[in-house]
This record gives sequence, structure tokens and C-alpha cells, in this order.
Amino acid sequence: MAELFIIGQLCSAEQFPSKSLFCKWSVHAGTNWKIISGHKEGQTQVDSPSYDSRTWWCHPIDIHFASKGIQGWPKFHVQVYHYDSYGRSEIYGYGFCYVPTTPGTHTVDCHTWRPIGNLRDEFRRFFLGGGAQLKSPDFVYCGTDRYRLHTESLGTVRFRLNVIARNFRRYGVEL
Repeated sequence: MAELFIIGQLCSAEQFPSKSLFCKWSVHAGTNWKIISGHKEGQTQVDSPSYDSRTWWCHPIDIHFASKGIQGWPKFHVQVYHYDSYGRSEIYGYGFCYVPTTPGTHTVDCHTWRPIGNLRDEFRRFFLGGGAQLKSPDFVYCGTDRYRLHTESLGTVRFRLNVIARNFRRYGVEL
């Protein structure tokens, strides 16, 4: 079987409206892909920078996949949360990005968005916290349903990834 190693880190976040952020991440792949070792999902610590506009996490990622083909190439799914002054966590953004298909070192920026509701929902979110959330996180990377949502862009989550591909040529795939 062809093998794919993803080694790196979930580095940082920037351009979000507030500080005190943390990120939940997961990696999704098609049915041809099997995780040999590593974690399929994780969560960073909360960072509340005092002097920097960027939130730093430096959360390690080390995943080893085996595959019979390239269909269903792995992608990262992120959910960025914010802790407010009352200690409540609320979703700040959803996003996804594909693992680079070429071996080597890559910096990948994952742009995030959040669903927005009607005017009443936005007033509630502003004064009480919370806000519109997705019922299922599958909407993030399912294009057909996602395009019906009303959204607004938020910040960017940065990954630094080292991608190692092994035995893909043996199975007729050139990366």
C-alpha cells in the first residue's frame, strides 16, 4: 500500500475579532485511506496573547496513512473557539484545507467562516454570546449543503506541514 506521513504543527491563528482562542481539529479522508498511527483529532490549548495580534498554539501533528489510491485525499477540518470574559466558549469559525499533494515542507493557511443568522440572532449573539452553529460539522466540507448557508469570513489558521509520500509510484500515482 502507498503511505503518506503528515508531520508538522497547527501553528497559529490571526485576524479573529477577539483573543483567548483555542482550536479543535480533525483529519478526514476517504474510504481508501487508513490511519496506521497518530491521532485523527485533537485540541490546542487556549492562548490569550498580550502583545501580539496572532494567537500561537504550536500544536504537534503526526499522522501516518496507508492508501490504495488518491481518491478521498486527506483534509483538515478546524473549529476555532473563543473564551469570553465569563469563561464560556463559543464557536468563532469553521474551516477546512487539504493536505498538500506534493512531498516537502508546506505552510497551509486555512480560512475560516461562521454562519450568520437573521438580525435578531446577531443581536442575541452580540449581547448574550453564542450564536448560530452548524448542526453537523459535515457541512464544512460538503459543498452541496454549504452553499445554502449565509456566512461571514473570519480569521486564518496556519499549519506548517511536512508531507512524505512513500510507494505511490508503485501503485501508478505520481505526486
